[in-house]
Amino acid sequence: MTMPNLISIDNGERVRHSFSDAEYANRIAKLRAMMARNNVDTVLFTSYHNINYYSDFLYCSFGRFYGLVVTQDKSIIIAANIDGGQPWRKGVCDRAVIYTDWQQGNYFRAIAQEVPNKGRVGLEYDHLPLERMDKIRAALPGVEFTNVAADVMKLRMVKSAEEIEFIKNGAQVCDVGGAALVAAVHAGVPEHEVALASTQAMVREIAKRYPHTELMDTWTWFQSGINTDGAHNPVTTRKVQHGDILSLNCFSMISGYYTALERTLFFGDVDAASLRLWEVNVRVHEEGQKLVKPGVRCCDVAHALNEIYEEYDLLQYRTFGYGHSFGVLSHYYGREAGLEFREDIDTVLEPGMVVSIEPMIMLPEGMPGAGGYREHDILVVTADGHQNITGFPYGPKHNVIRAQAQSLLTSRA
Repeated sequence: MTMPNLISIDNGERVRHSFSDAEYANRIAKLRAMMARNNVDTVLFTSYHNINYYSDFLYCSFGRFYGLVVTQDKSIIIAANIDGGQPWRKGVCDRAVIYTDWQQGNYFRAIAQEVPNKGRVGLEYDHLPLERMDKIRAALPGVEFTNVAADVMKLRMVKSAEEIEFIKNGAQVCDVGGAALVAAVHAGVPEHEVALASTQAMVREIAKRYPHTELMDTWTWFQSGINTDGAHNPVTTRKVQHGDILSLNCFSMISGYYTALERTLFFGDVDAASLRLWEVNVRVHEEGQKLVKPGVRCCDVAHALNEIYEEYDLLQYRTFGYGHSFGVLSHYYGREAGLEFREDIDTVLEPGMVVSIEPMIMLPEGMPGAGGYREHDILVVTADGHQNITGFPYGPKHNVIRAQAQSLLTSRA
C-alpha cells in the first residue's frame, strides 16, 4: 500500500477563535500591506508566535516543523499528521495542509506545493536553523528569499483594542495566582507545592473566563532563599524558612498570550540590609513607571533608572533590562526584542504598546541582604501616559508574609 505524502484532515467543526474575525482580517491586511511595500510575494512563517498571531493555531513541535503560508490571496497552515484535525478546527486559514511521517521530507514537499517557486519569499531568519534553511532553499530553487522577522515584529508591537482587553484579563488572572501563592506559603512548605497552588488557581480562572480556549502553558516560578538569584530559576523542592526572601512569578498563558506578575516577598522578619535593598528597588520600580508615556525612547528609560541604582552604589548588581513588550510570547517562544527597556534599544513608545517595568538587582550569597529583588507591573501606553493593569500590591508594606498573611495583602484597587 502506498501511503500519501500530504493529506487533509477537516475533522469536526471549526471552533471559536481567540479574537474576532475582524481582528484576524485586520492583522492579515496589515501584513499584506507590508508585503506589498517591500515587494514580498509570499511569507512563510515558521515560528510559534507568528503562526499563532496570524492563524490562532499554537502548534506543539515535538521535533516536527510547522508553517503558515501567506500570499495576497491565501493563508495556508502546514501541520503534522500527529495533530489530527486540530490545526484545521482551530486555525484561521483557508486550508490546513497536513504532512505525514510516512516519507522523509514531507514538510518540505508541503512547502513546495503551497509556496510558488518564483518571486520573493519572506522568512523569519531568526527562527530557522541553517539545516532547515538549506532544505527550504532546495525546495524552492527559483525563489529570492528575504528576512521579514523585524518588520513583522514591529507590526505586533502596537496592540489592538481587543488585544489590550485580552492582556488585561491575563493580568487579572495573574493577580488571582498571586493571591493563591501567598496563601500557600508557610514554614517548611516546598517551593513546588506553592507553585502548584498558584498554577492551579490561574488555570481554573482562565477556564472560567474563557471556557472555549485551550488550556496550556500557564505556569509559576516560586523561588526562595538563594534560588531567588535568577529571574528564570526553576522551581525546586527547597523548603521555605523563616526570614527567607521569596520571588513570586505568576505567568498566565491564554491562547499564546503571556502576562506576568512578579513580586519580592519575605517570610517572617526582614533584616535591615534586605529592607534597604527592597526599598531602593521599589523606588526604581516607581520611577520607571513614571517614565512610561508616548514619545519616550526605551534607552532613555534605562539610562534614567541606572542613575538611581548608581546613587545607591547598586548598579553593578542589576541583572537585565528594565522591562519588555507583551503579546504572543512565552518562556520557550516569541520575543519583541525591539521593545525592551535597555540601553541599546531606541524604539519610541507609542499608544497601544504594552510593556512591563521590572527592575531587578541580585546580591550574591555572603553579602548583607543577599538575594534577588524584583517587582513587575504591566503598563498599557495611552495617548497621554499609561494605564497600569497589574492589581497586586508590592513592597514591604504589603508583602511580608506572616501567620495572618491574607490580612496584609490588600489590593491597590
